[in-house]
Order: sequence, then structure tokens, then C-alpha cells
Amino acid sequence: MIRKLEMNQPPVVLVRRAGEGKAKTVDEEAERQRRIEAIFGELDALIGLDGIKKLAREIQAFLVMQERRRAASLLVEPLVLHMVFVGNPGTGKTTVARLFGRLFNAMGVLPKGHLIEAERADLVGEYIGHTAQKTREVVRKALGGVLFIDEAYSLARGGEKDFGKEAIDTLVKAMEDYKDQLIMILAGYRREMNLFLLTNPGLKSRFPIHVDFPDFSAQELLRIALLMLRRREYHLSPGARQKLVEILEDQLEAGDPHFGNARFVRNLMEKAIRRQAVRLVDKPNLTRADLMTITEADLEVPET
Repeated sequence: MIRKLEMNQPPVVLVRRAGEGKAKTVDEEAERQRRIEAIFGELDALIGLDGIKKLAREIQAFLVMQERRRAASLLVEPLVLHMVFVGNPGTGKTTVARLFGRLFNAMGVLPKGHLIEAERADLVGEYIGHTAQKTREVVRKALGGVLFIDEAYSLARGGEKDFGKEAIDTLVKAMEDYKDQLIMILAGYRREMNLFLLTNPGLKSRFPIHVDFPDFSAQELLRIALLMLRRREYHLSPGARQKLVEILEDQLEAGDPHFGNARFVRNLMEKAIRRQAVRLVDKPNLTRADLMTITEADLEVPET
């Protein structure tokens, strides 16, 4: 909303920041909007993930409408943006979490918007009291941004006497203590995460946003591969392109529940670039096209 000022002073746009109420000039508000649209541009440029892109727009609209309701002295909903990301490796969970952190910072929800990644080893200690100390230190680093806990279900694998339970309790307390300074995202495989939340009902209610990251299709993985190569100034020969499609289709048909998706493609392309280098290193008079082209001979499925 715009607050009236004395003459000869610029208007001020009031933008709610996390834990404070700072006034923003029109120019600052315009810059904020440019940042938001730039981040949405990055999100929209990601291949696939249509449901996640729609969710991001819904959250943005919700935040804008809550500000308008507040300006009209209407009741507003509490901002609870803790999330659960479920899906196989390489489906974009960490990438989206990083973009969400920057987006929430631009929207005024988080003071910093950085991403801290953690897993069980970062949180669970070796003796009584050590776990709470380690977990609090990770939380401290994440304050103002997003704490992304991968394979979060591993915190509950050791049973009642395992120190993982202490980590969970410390995280829950941090969510309450720093509710305006921290967004927490729990991530992992779909089945394991669902079981983890079923056995921890108190956790489930604290994470209202559940986001599913589906496996990519063969055509989406092909587009990801082409984009990776284009950014490095390489391209596929027609034969290599056909072979890559066949490799991707074979991998998907195999039905490996832990298939690496974009991670698999990245490893495949990096290996192809190395194999191209070996193929060309002793050849004289290479052309620009030679240096840029990945051929069928360069493609080989990386060992798992």
C-alpha cells in the first residue's frame, strides 16, 4: 500500500519483511518486482516441473493477497511455508529449493534467502547432547533462509533410542522459535518420506506444503541433455541423438526406482565429453565442428 507523505517526498511502498515492517520507495519496489520476475524466469526455464511452477505462482498470489488483506485491516492467514519434497534423485528438488529461497527473499518472507543443505550426518551426534548441539548449529547457519534436509527419513531409522529423534525434536523447536526467519524443507524418496511422516504425525501437520517431483520423460531428459551441451558449446550428431534417445528409453523401461534422472544425464554427458576428448586428442587439423560434435561413439552408459 502507498502511504501519503509530505510534499516533495517520494511515495513509499510498504512491504512486509520477515519479522519487521520496512518502508520501500517506489524505485525499490520496482526493483523487487524485477527480481521476482527474474527468478520466475529461471524457474520457468527449467524443463518439466509444471506442477512446481504452478505452486510457486500460487504461493506468490497468496502472499500478495495477504498483504492486501492486511492493508484493508482484514484477518490474514499465518505464513507457514515449510515443505516436503518427494521424488527420485535428479528430479530438481535441490534446484527448486534454492530458487524458492531466493524467491521468498525477494517477496519479503525471508531476510536472506540462502540455502543450507543437510543430511543425517550433519545433524546427529555420537553421544547425549551432541545431536542437539550439532542440529542447533546447522539451524543457526540457515537462519534467514531455507534449511534443506535430504533423506530426512534417515533421522527416524534407528528407533526410539537413536539420536535421530533428538534431531527431530530440536528441528521442531527451531521451527517454533524462528518461524519468521526459517523455512524448512524435508526431502527424499516418495515411499520412505510417506512412511516417515505417517510415523511422525506431529511433523506432518507442521509441513503443510507437499510437493511431488515426478521422474522426467525420455523427451524431457533429451531436452535437458541438449541444454547441458549447448551451454558448454557442444552438440550431438544425428546418430548420437538417436543413440541417446534409445539409452534414455532403455533406462526408463528398466524401472529402476532409484534412477538418477537429470543426474544420470549429466553424468552421461560429462563422460561423452571426456570420450570425445580421447577420440580427438591425437588427430591433427581439427575443425570447429569437430571440437563441438559429440558422436555416437562418444556415448556410453556410465557405470553405477
